[in-house]
Amino acid sequence: MGNVKKLKSRDEVSDKYKWDIKKVYETLEEWEKDFNILKEKAPKLSSYSGKLSDGHNLLEFLKLQEEVSRLLEKLYVYAHLRSDEDTGNNTFQGLKNRIDSYLAEVMSFGAFFQPEILSLNEETIKKAMNEVPELNMYEFYLQDILKMKPHTLDKNTEEILASLSDCLNAPGNIRGMLANADMSFPYIKDDEGNEVELSEGNFVNFLRSKNREVRKEAFEKIYGTYYKYRNTFATALTSSIKNFMFTSKTRRFESSLESSLKPNNIPLEVYNNAVDTINKHLDSLHRYVRIKKKLLGLEEMHMYDLYVPVIDTPKTHIEFEEAVDIVKEGLKPLGKEYLDIFESGVKNGWIDVFQNKGKRSGAYSWGCYDTMPYVLLNYNYGLDDVSTLAHEMGHSIHSYYSRKNQPFIYSDYVLFCAEVASITNECLLIKDLIDKEKDEKRRLYLINQQLEGIRTTVFRQIMFAEFEKITHETLEAGKPLTSEELCKIWKDLNAKYFGEDMIVDEGIEMEWARIPHFYSDFYVYQYATGYAAANSFSTAILNEGEKAVEKYKGFLKSGGSDYPINILKKAGVDMTTAKPLEDTIKRFDKLLDMLDK
Repeated sequence: MGNVKKLKSRDEVSDKYKWDIKKVYETLEEWEKDFNILKEKAPKLSSYSGKLSDGHNLLEFLKLQEEVSRLLEKLYVYAHLRSDEDTGNNTFQGLKNRIDSYLAEVMSFGAFFQPEILSLNEETIKKAMNEVPELNMYEFYLQDILKMKPHTLDKNTEEILASLSDCLNAPGNIRGMLANADMSFPYIKDDEGNEVELSEGNFVNFLRSKNREVRKEAFEKIYGTYYKYRNTFATALTSSIKNFMFTSKTRRFESSLESSLKPNNIPLEVYNNAVDTINKHLDSLHRYVRIKKKLLGLEEMHMYDLYVPVIDTPKTHIEFEEAVDIVKEGLKPLGKEYLDIFESGVKNGWIDVFQNKGKRSGAYSWGCYDTMPYVLLNYNYGLDDVSTLAHEMGHSIHSYYSRKNQPFIYSDYVLFCAEVASITNECLLIKDLIDKEKDEKRRLYLINQQLEGIRTTVFRQIMFAEFEKITHETLEAGKPLTSEELCKIWKDLNAKYFGEDMIVDEGIEMEWARIPHFYSDFYVYQYATGYAAANSFSTAILNEGEKAVEKYKGFLKSGGSDYPINILKKAGVDMTTAKPLEDTIKRFDKLLDMLDK
């Protein structure tokens, strides 16, 4: 009988591969002490209600709000990180549940703040700033709130909208319960001929199978199951869109799209330009399909052939220390300061490296103003794990720079910027790996990895964004959308995006029902814009050297001190133009040239 490789318990993992969580709280008693201080301070926030027109009161409130928020975040991060180390540890689960429960209470103490600021006129705020110069630091923060004044309702209506939030979110919750709890999928035969129950969790793995019958059966059976529930999924999605339209109209926005983009001051043309730019360059994606068809040796390319790798994953065993060296080599163009921060993070306990029994799966970067920017990994010695290390450390070093250079109030960056630093690291790493790889098979694998990254993060997400645009505009024009119409829109988009060499199979028209992101309206386009901005930064860094690095570090240091479009523009990436996406497509075309030799 072969050896059974059991997961180590948390205690069995060497401390050098664990994050240094004791830098947040040495003991549970220290956490309890801070929790009691929070419970003493947080209720004092509500004593400022109705008093914010006075500059001195406003400053006192903002300072107290910062104290409370920083304490809350520190307690919250510690409890969640400890819980994620071992989800079976009841002590830390209890800690997490306690701070989660108290979070809502803290929010309620300061809930009056934004409505009260919005009830003041700009002259009152200006007068307060003149009288209390310390308030000038908060100018952008306060102006950002005031700009939403035209879209803020009277107190009673705001309370009604707040009380409706559960009802308005119901379609997404219903969709989730149907897809994740109530639906069951048939059994199919895997590569070894075993009967295996199909699920959302294993579907993509079946699509990567070298056995075409396996991936075809998985494709047909998962979408056949979704098709049975097409009317329920259509009702859930159109109800969700109508709810978003209702909120947008109630808040006096011109459209749903404006209500999504305006809070972060993102011009509508950023969204529309992204869709238009990709549409103008679909021939690149069509070429990708042709090359993949040729490399797979297929007479016909079907939708279920899209995910099968053209090159098998190289067998690798990369020790974590070697992974660190590989990433550092790839990130050399970012300069000594950046590499020193990276190395310091590795040595000083930012990273929780290996799996252990009960540890949360996946990977993330997380922390707060008063902790290190921690990284959770489940390192498994593969090339993908090396890339994940680069990605998550990109997030963490972005957070590090932001917190070192911004006051607390501006230390967080918004979603539009959130993926840029992580993908910049990935782009630099994979280009370095491709350029230096001597083994032709491994080199082709790396080329294909980056091609797939651009296909799924840029082309695919913009196809999603175009679907959202069409569905919202159709319903805003007062036209109904049935399941048949949603299926037709989706199938037509697939035909347009993948071109004549792709057989657009029956079944793919139900794919829209599998995508939960459509219940977070106009969210997905930011994956594509984030990738495009990262590609622009990495290209400039490689071509222009130190000058581009300094601009890039300026972006990392900016946090949330300005609107994302302005922060990126100052660093040399103008997302209001087509150039970042066009440059990404140039990289895609260059990779295709390498693959098609």
